[in-house]
Amino acid sequence: MAAAAYPSIKLFTGTSHPELAQLVAKRLGIPIAKANVSQPPSGETKVTIVESVRDYDVYILNTGAGAVNTSLMELCIMIHACKIASARRITAIIPHFFYARQDKKDKSRAPITAKLVANMLRQSGCDHVITMDLHASQIQGFFDVPVDNLYAEPSMIHYIRNNLDVSNCVIVSPDAGGAKRATSIADRLNVDFALFHKERKRANEVSRMVLVGSVKGKVAILVDDMADTCGTLGLAARNLLDAGALKVYAFTTHGILGGPALKVIEESGLEKLVITNTLPQAEKAAQCAKLEVVDISPVLAETIRRSHFGESVSYLFHEVPFGNGI
Repeated sequence: MAAAAYPSIKLFTGTSHPELAQLVAKRLGIPIAKANVSQPPSGETKVTIVESVRDYDVYILNTGAGAVNTSLMELCIMIHACKIASARRITAIIPHFFYARQDKKDKSRAPITAKLVANMLRQSGCDHVITMDLHASQIQGFFDVPVDNLYAEPSMIHYIRNNLDVSNCVIVSPDAGGAKRATSIADRLNVDFALFHKERKRANEVSRMVLVGSVKGKVAILVDDMADTCGTLGLAARNLLDAGALKVYAFTTHGILGGPALKVIEESGLEKLVITNTLPQAEKAAQCAKLEVVDISPVLAETIRRSHFGESVSYLFHEVPFGNGI
């Protein structure tokens, strides 16, 4: 659509993922609004909004990538700058939510940092949040403003139907916590489901995995919300092949891929690890032949369009917005 169709939208981006912002802007047919974001030698974040936002519907995209704390401060400062510049409404687009795994008090004196982040965004002047595949859905309850938690599931299902033989697939959850996500995908594809019960000795290190369900003679598809060090995915792939799976694929929304992740993927029994671009992936995809990246900018662009015009976004929970006139 032409930019004239959105005369009162401004889309800004921080420094964490400008490539995704450009894809969203191209999809909408609008330019990225001008803002200068810099890190002076003092270590403070400096933001200047170059163009007027008075009475505009402002969208600011920054994600939990790289220097996460810097990205979070950039977002809060940009929201505040637009708020005191009289923007009509300010929406924070956070594809990978900051500190999403610190969502509960799981031990004595542990902070609930995701709640702190929600408070920071609200106090900055945020009126609406758009995010994707929250690690825990209850994070939405930390906000006193509307939160649209989008899902990568429709994009994953679209990829599976177009690239794999669905009739011989089985969906596998790498842990009990992801069972709901995996069963939802299995039901929509009308295929079988299995899961692993895993025991950890310490964080990010799995000591034992027990498969519940059958994968013999089938293509196993592991699904999860994020891939960090990939130790779980590598161990799960090996166990699935030992259990008789023909091939193993993995689908995750957020490809954090920290530490030895790329080496683990290359040396694992995975055919492919399919991730989305909620985080910048170009450099990592170039280093690892088993990585494949699915673009979620059409989903974000359509969410912006629907949000701006007051339309429901629930359609996007089940369908990929292809051929919709954007």
